[in-house]
Amino acid sequence: MYKKLLGLSALGLAIASSQVQADEIVFAIGGTPQSLQGQTAQEFTRRLQERLGDEHQVELYDSAQLGNEQQLVQKLRLGTVDLAAISSIMSSIDAKFALFDMPFLVKDRNHLKRIDQNIVMQDLADSAASKGLNIVSTWENGFRHITNNEHPIETPEDLDGLKLRTPQSEWRTMMFDTWGANPTPMAFSEVFVALQTGVVDGQENPLSNINGAKFQEVQDYLSLSNHVYSPIWLTAGQGNWEKLPEDVRTAITEVAAETQDWALAKGAELDGNLIGTMREAGMEINRVDRDAFVEASAPVYQAYADRVDGGQALIDRAMALAEE
Repeated sequence: MYKKLLGLSALGLAIASSQVQADEIVFAIGGTPQSLQGQTAQEFTRRLQERLGDEHQVELYDSAQLGNEQQLVQKLRLGTVDLAAISSIMSSIDAKFALFDMPFLVKDRNHLKRIDQNIVMQDLADSAASKGLNIVSTWENGFRHITNNEHPIETPEDLDGLKLRTPQSEWRTMMFDTWGANPTPMAFSEVFVALQTGVVDGQENPLSNINGAKFQEVQDYLSLSNHVYSPIWLTAGQGNWEKLPEDVRTAITEVAAETQDWALAKGAELDGNLIGTMREAGMEINRVDRDAFVEASAPVYQAYADRVDGGQALIDRAMALAEE
């Protein structure tokens, strides 16, 4: 009788364990907890957990614990991760997403919201779906700036020969190559050591990522450029997304939309605060000659128009939305 009870107990534990596993929502990001990406992910996780209650457990894994963005995309498709925050590498999955690699395209966050509503959640979301990915929401990575250990960057000529880490995006690489730098793609998790050891001279990221990864400890110069606005896309694999109960999909979608507003407001707040933080850390700060960089960016726009199906129309639509 005792053995039988033990057997039933073990069976009960196994069933309970499988239920916990079935109800777990795995959410992974590459950013650190201190970055805007990390803070946004935490806010989303808190709100979604509150919305779903005890029936589901939302597990957040930050700092590339479950892999870099390329690996997370694969895990989304395999179904081993339910949700992930994917940024610059989305353009390597579908070239239309390189719209956000066009220099100085996004005017401000209100412009970004119009691009999101009229282009991302229509054209780009359809393109992602054809590649097995479901775009749930567009969040903020932020306006990107250049840091390095050689000298201030004022014009494209100042980038000549500079070894600059870029995301693993051929379009970002093309942009800096066009400007005269020596772009070096690598995963975000590898950048601090690469800067520290001199493998690369500099990098480009939003202020929240620079601060979150403590790049100011291994970089001397910060050149405020706003050269690209990087979104983060809260993304699910199509297979897992369709298997989720309808009420869970609705909760995720609605909470993600709420979190977008939170992320954009937080990004604006951080932009206002972190320049002082960088200066206090000892960085020399300057603003780039925007007109010189815009003029030097024409070949990047032309390449997008030539190589991406409907590329010129997407550029024109995005630019027109700046005027509304």
